[in-house]
Amino acid sequence: MEYRQMDKAALQEKLAQIKEKYAEIQQMHLNLNMARGKPGADQLALSDGLFTAIDADSPMKGEDGMEIRNYGVLTGLGELKQIFADLLGVPKKNVILGGSSSLNLMFDYISQCMTHGVCGGAPWFGQKIKFLCPVPGYDRHFGILEYFGIEMIPVDMSASGPDMDQIEAYVRDSQVKGMFCVPKYSNPGGITFSDETVERIAKLQPAADDFRIIWDNAYAIHDVSDTPDTLREIFSACKQFGTEDHIIEVASFAKVTFPGACVSCIVASDRNLAQIEKRLSYQIINYDKINQMRHVAYFKDADGVLAHMKKHAAILKPKFDVVLNAFAKELDGKGIAAWTKPNGGYFISLDVLDGCAKRVVSLCKDAGLILTGAGATYPLKNDPRDRNIRIAPTFPSTEELRQALDVLCLCVEYACIEKILNA
Repeated sequence: MEYRQMDKAALQEKLAQIKEKYAEIQQMHLNLNMARGKPGADQLALSDGLFTAIDADSPMKGEDGMEIRNYGVLTGLGELKQIFADLLGVPKKNVILGGSSSLNLMFDYISQCMTHGVCGGAPWFGQKIKFLCPVPGYDRHFGILEYFGIEMIPVDMSASGPDMDQIEAYVRDSQVKGMFCVPKYSNPGGITFSDETVERIAKLQPAADDFRIIWDNAYAIHDVSDTPDTLREIFSACKQFGTEDHIIEVASFAKVTFPGACVSCIVASDRNLAQIEKRLSYQIINYDKINQMRHVAYFKDADGVLAHMKKHAAILKPKFDVVLNAFAKELDGKGIAAWTKPNGGYFISLDVLDGCAKRVVSLCKDAGLILTGAGATYPLKNDPRDRNIRIAPTFPSTEELRQALDVLCLCVEYACIEKILNA
């Protein structure tokens, strides 16, 4: 029975039982953390072969004959560009390799737009700039925009991606210069944009000539289910409408190998790449080519990467199942929560009753469980309905995760029953 259909006396009795159990948990002095979507130690161990993938006796030249230990090769080794190109379904010539952080590539691109504009256009600095932000979304995207003082406009997410009616209306404003998004297994909802959504994005005719979408394809190959989602390749869709310049795609091996020592890439049209490469020629001489070669030697090709990702999926699927099974057992049918059931990525999005997310997170903290802060999935940490919580199941062990879900589900019931009784 849904809690809102129960009489007050029954709800008060239920809350008393929950409070008693909550007090028992507090006495356990748990120390659990689900705050960030980090790979677990068992996932990191999958890539330990990188440490010995090359040594002093390995070839020290790339396919173009350039010495990997020395200066040069600004845009990265061609062999690794090809692997990224095959994984993303884009031409090799449109790939530039970066360091260990795609976040860095995104930040630098927005910085470039602020100081030098887009492909000969006026610098964004000094202008009123707005960006569209599908919500719930990725807090670090919002952080970049906040840092540069860019106004963020929330756009509702649905099961097929961002609300395209809203986007098509907003881009009529010439101050709207772009959008951040995670098109496959979105953070935190695990939603993959439908083919129709991708086509409507490709068709956009914004009022701003310097409109750019940061296509953060962070989870392009991070499938967990045996029936993974598929994402339509954005550049081929844009080619039909002459809008390739609108897209700046980034990806990385942060959750493929080692987040602290991986390789990232940026993919863009010839016109955009020319501006990016010119800026890079002042900014760096080259990224870490030895690490790039290490990845090439370890994986060989795109198929090697995909085989590696199946090992990740085997570790992650049981953890996702723990979360989804706990929600189904403890929260289903009570009218207090709803959640996504993603086929991949790193997160599950949990919505509780309006006005309860902060209370849930606080109760969890006091019981020894750290979650991502309530509101983090909205610009400026302001969830107007105070209901969304990002669930990150990857880092804890399976046993720790079961403990964490016991605490979380109890705290959801605690906060929501309180809310109903005080309504």
